[in-house]
Order: sequence, then structure tokens, then C-alpha cells
Amino acid sequence: MGAAHHDDRPPLEGAERRLITFSLSLAVFMQVLDTTIANVAVPTLAGDLGVSASQGTWVITSFGVANAIALPLTGWLARRFGEVRMFTLATLAFVAASLLCGFSQSLEFLIFARVLQGLAAGPMFPLAQSLMLGAYPPHQRGMAMAISMMVAVVGPIAGPLLGGWITDSFHWSWIFFINVPVGILAVALSWPVLKARESRTAQVPIDRIGLALLVIGVGALQLMLDKGNELDWFESPEVIVLGVIAALGLALLVVWELTDEHPVVDLRLFGEANFAFGTLAISLGYMTFMGGVVLFPLWLQTTLGYTATWAGIVSAPIGVLPVILAPLIGKNMARLNLRWVVTLAFAVFAFTFWWQSHLTPGVDPWHLAQPRFVQGIALACFFAPLTTIIVSRVPPGHMASAMGLATFLRVLGGSFGTSLTVAYWDHKTAVHHSELAERMTIANDPFNSALAGLQSLGMNATQALGTVERLLNQQAVTKATLDAFTLAALMFVGLSLLVWLTKPVKAVGAPPPME
Repeated sequence: MGAAHHDDRPPLEGAERRLITFSLSLAVFMQVLDTTIANVAVPTLAGDLGVSASQGTWVITSFGVANAIALPLTGWLARRFGEVRMFTLATLAFVAASLLCGFSQSLEFLIFARVLQGLAAGPMFPLAQSLMLGAYPPHQRGMAMAISMMVAVVGPIAGPLLGGWITDSFHWSWIFFINVPVGILAVALSWPVLKARESRTAQVPIDRIGLALLVIGVGALQLMLDKGNELDWFESPEVIVLGVIAALGLALLVVWELTDEHPVVDLRLFGEANFAFGTLAISLGYMTFMGGVVLFPLWLQTTLGYTATWAGIVSAPIGVLPVILAPLIGKNMARLNLRWVVTLAFAVFAFTFWWQSHLTPGVDPWHLAQPRFVQGIALACFFAPLTTIIVSRVPPGHMASAMGLATFLRVLGGSFGTSLTVAYWDHKTAVHHSELAERMTIANDPFNSALAGLQSLGMNATQALGTVERLLNQQAVTKATLDAFTLAALMFVGLSLLVWLTKPVKAVGAPPPME
């Protein structure tokens, strides 16, 4: 992935630089916000559209996969049409897709609109980052990177809070409609300044076959993961067909990309150990993390009776500590052994997921929020240090391709993690429900005592049985949720070992704009 450069244009000064910093940050914030704002709205929008909460999570995964597929195209689009033009078009397309999302009356149309939104979102962050770096002189590009990362970190705080409040106070469609004025404002402020700073364009080749194989392979795999649990996995001919298409598409993609002169994803980068193991660690880590991010508010709302607003309030503390710690870590990265920093991140992730695996249905919001708050330490130590490890030994001419490929695999991992976690959650819920139901027989004294107690409160036999069933389902879902948190904790223990397969590095400075 490459893009044109800004070396022939001087940095901006004064009010213009502040205006561009604000407008680009606004666009990035809008894009990052949309990766989390829908999480707490899933149960509500699923109910409105007449589908299950598990099917509602397709709204999240469809956006993530489309976002990931668009990322490798960013460099080609920027070289072909210009960074400024592509950023503006992508932002306006994001706004238009957001309108379609808000007007959706069916899950199918909403997923279609979210795919369009994800395709538009893909180029927005890397182009905004490159344009912001070009607006600053080389010695201040570290500050520009810090601003970009700060905006990206604040998104996870605002997403659940804003999404929950909008869903409860208005209608879930407004979590998409709010993008319209924000996106238009970002373009209106940035275009007058940036239009005179367009990057050079060129007729550059695109790997059409590689792109087609990427879309087919990744798309089929995501569909298989999303629909597998609903269709009983490989008992379904549809899932088998999707699995075969995904396997063939991805296998052919690997062969083609290793031989093509201009690959859409440069797999040769995996020949370098730090890139290979670092990318594997960040992709699997983000996959595991995103599974927990989506599952937590689902459990709160579908089982513990939380409103979307309260689910957002309890979820949001994860973003507090990164705001404080991220600048400190960034400032001192050159002095640190980054492998220890990432190990700390994985250790805190493991500890907090283990902590969450011991929660109970009667837990209060304060105790629910505590592990989320502590998990912020892990978030602050995760992205920037591990990204630095990934690119530390990549030649300068391949830096943009390396960043694009690593980001593509991380975002894709997040989508896969959401699907796999929800499928595991549904499966374990069914297993626990079956196990608990086996004990609910006439020969079971506690069961008889519970029924008698409920009937003594004035319930008839049918009402008493219904109450017991609801409690049984709550226990089954909670047990499944805690199982998923335990599995996440074990995953992060393993990842803390994986990072030590990389070689020691010192932090590198902020990269120049995309070249």
C-alpha cells in the first residue's frame, strides 16, 4: 500500500494548521466512533428489525470486514486520484452510507448499508493521518501522531456512552444520522485549505485478480462465521459451500500475491520475524479483545436487564486510562523494551478477563466497571508499542505496505473475533441450558421447593414454571459469558509468550506521510 507524498509542499502554519488538525481529527473521530457506537444498540435494533441479538451482531462484523477489505486499496486510490480528493470523497461516501443505515427497515438492508459504510471508512483513517503528518514539520510529526492516536483512543469511550444514550433517548437510527453533520463539517472545514495541497497522481497498476480473490475469500469466510451457528455449522450444505469457497479463495490469493509484481497485499513482508510475529500477535489480540467488547454489553442487556445507556456507562471506563497513559508511553518508547510493554498489556488483558469470568448475575454496576477500568492499562500498552515492533525492521520503502497489511489483518481479526465469540457464546448457552434443565425434574428436591415457594407467593403452576425457566436461562447465558471471558484470558496468556519471538527493538520516530 503506498500513497503520494507531501515533500514538495511546505508544512502549514498557525490557524490553518489548527483548522486542519481539528477537521481531520473530527473525521477520524467519526470513523472510529462507528466501530463501537453500535455495540450497545445491537439488542434494541435487533428487536426492532425482528431478528436475534446474535444476528444483530452482523451489523458490526459487516462493517469491520468491508473496512478491512478497503484498507489495502488506500495506497492505490491515493496515488491514482490524490490523497485530498480521496479523503474528501471517502468522508462524503461515509456520510451517505450513514444516511442509508439510519433509514434501514430490515436487517438485510442495514447490513448492505454498513458494508458501504465500511468500504468508505477504510481509506479515511490512513489518509487523514497522512494529511495531518504533511501539515506538520518533521520535528513535530510525533505530536501529530499523538493527536491522531488520542482521537482514536477517545472513540471507544464516547462510542458506548453516546450509543447507549441515543438508543434509549431517541431511536437507534440516530447513532448513524449523527454522522451526517459531523462529516459535512469535517469536509467543509478541510477542503478549502487542502484542495491546494493535492498530492501528485499517477497511472499505477492495480492487482485486480488479487483484489477479487481477497473479496471472495474473506467475504465467504466471514459469511461462514456469521451464519455457521444459526445453520448448525457443517451440517448445512450452505456452510460447507462457503467454507470451500473461502479455502480456495484464500489459498489462490496466497499463491497469486507471492508471484504478482504489484500485490494488493504484500505477503513477502512475513519473511521478517518482527513483522510476522508482531502482526500475528496484534491480530489475535485484537480478535480476542473485540470479542469481549461486543459480548459484554450483549450480556448486560439481554440477561441482566441493563438499558443501552447503562450498558454504555459500564463499558466506557476502559477508555479513561489510555487517555492518560498513551502520551506518556509514546514519549518514553525509545527508552523502553517494547516487548515488556506489550507483555504487560497481554498480562493485564488476561487478568481482567479472568476477573470478569468470576462475575455473577447479581453484580452491581460499580463492580462491573472495575475490570473494564483496569483493562485500560492494557489498551494503552497494546497498539502503539506493538505497531512499533511490527515496523521496526521493515525497509523504509515498504513501510506504507507493512502498515496497511498489519492494519488490514488487525481489523479483519476484530470482525472474525466478534463472529467466533458470539458463536461460542450461543453454543455454550445451549450446553449449559441443557445441563441445567436436566436437573429440573420432579425428583429434584430443590426444584420442587422453588416451585412451591413461587406458588406460595400467589403464582399458579404455569407462572412458577415460567419464572424458573427465566432464571435457568439467565444462569445458562451467564455461565456461557463467563466461559468466553475465561477463554479470552487463556488466549492472552499464550499471546504474552508469542511476543517474545520478536527481536528487541528501539522505538522508531513517527513515519513520514505515506509514500
